[in-house]
Amino acid sequence: MIVVSNTSPITSLAAIGQLDLLRQLYGKIIIPEAVYRELTEVNYPVPGTIEVQTCDWIEIKSLGDRNQLLGLFSQPLDEGESWAIVLTLELSADLLLIDERRGRSEANRLGLRITGLLGVLVEAKQKKLISALKPLLDSLKETAQFRVTEQLYIKILQMVGEG
Repeated sequence: MIVVSNTSPITSLAAIGQLDLLRQLYGKIIIPEAVYRELTEVNYPVPGTIEVQTCDWIEIKSLGDRNQLLGLFSQPLDEGESWAIVLTLELSADLLLIDERRGRSEANRLGLRITGLLGVLVEAKQKKLISALKPLLDSLKETAQFRVTEQLYIKILQMVGEG
């Protein structure tokens, strides 16, 4: 399975000490250079900085044709989102990990299969890689400033039998 990730799933999972769930679920993930830069070219380390530099299951790839970025999107996206979507298209990847609303909207419009951080956590719970989802959701909200509506929070917990 070819899985491409944007920045936020990596930083959020790393912030709560659960980044290895991506390796357990997908074996390897691929990130575009722009995502790598977002994680490493900052004045202070962000969650996931060290991991993307040291984990052998995180692969950094260049875009084959950066011109694909021109005119592809119907709304402005940040560089990491744009590159992750284009890399997903170039690799004919099976899955794109992306959380931001505009990026998800564009990926859906382009017919890509996507999931976000919550989808990753639900899959991890279903595959018994984690015993409980609620503590991780609470930690994400507190530690990583992950925003989730109360309605979605309850729905996700009900989906995995914790509601």
